[in-house]
Amino acid sequence: MKAVVLAAGEGTRLRPLTEDKPKGMVEVAGEPLLTHCFDQLIELGADELVVVVGYLKEVIIDHYGDTYEGVPITYAHQREQQGLAHALLTVEEHIDDDFMLILGDNIFQANLQDVVRRQREDRADAAFLVEEVPWEEASRYGVCDTNQYGEITDVVEKPEDPPSNLVMTGFYTFTPAIFHACHLVQPSNRGEYEISDAIDLLIQSGRTIDAIPLDGWRVDVGYPEDREEAEARLLGEFEEDEVAAESSDGD
Repeated sequence: MKAVVLAAGEGTRLRPLTEDKPKGMVEVAGEPLLTHCFDQLIELGADELVVVVGYLKEVIIDHYGDTYEGVPITYAHQREQQGLAHALLTVEEHIDDDFMLILGDNIFQANLQDVVRRQREDRADAAFLVEEVPWEEASRYGVCDTNQYGEITDVVEKPEDPPSNLVMTGFYTFTPAIFHACHLVQPSNRGEYEISDAIDLLIQSGRTIDAIPLDGWRVDVGYPEDREEAEARLLGEFEEDEVAAESSDGD
């Protein structure tokens, strides 16, 4: 199974860390974010890495070249950052079967293999790793609704008033049907081509999307404090009690 990595972002919220490098090259525990992504995807059986680059793309290309740990890398260029559905269409010509998709600014220590297994063994139309987050954080993500069978019935991208606190985590598997849906997507109120709108089109067409609850942890590295948390987790220095205390103080 090929793996698509979205890594075109500028990472303005991570500055000054991204003044001279793209977001995916920000180091966490001594390695770029993309290295952590690549290692996980190869462990999951990826036989090719298809990396979407944009902002300061040459930094990524010069660092990794054409292969990583013996796995070939293909680069696709997103010239303008116009949303995840737009980014995904840049790799359409390179994908002809089921594939993994990971957002290149996420670090996981979780059950990604359950998502891949569902795609391979059950031939799902798509499967996503999902997570319950604090309600006040849900508006940062694509928020999901599910039915009694654990199937996703609706996705809303970064809503001001989230309908639930179940969110997509940034790891997915898809069939190539997602590309047709991406072609049909219109710009959102944010002016972007949202992957959540493409997913809704898949659902409306009768395709089944399975939600796999996260077992473990993940960090979406959007801000400097997220980088610090991810690094502490990877180094075994993260204290859950501290986060709980901070959340209690905020209440």
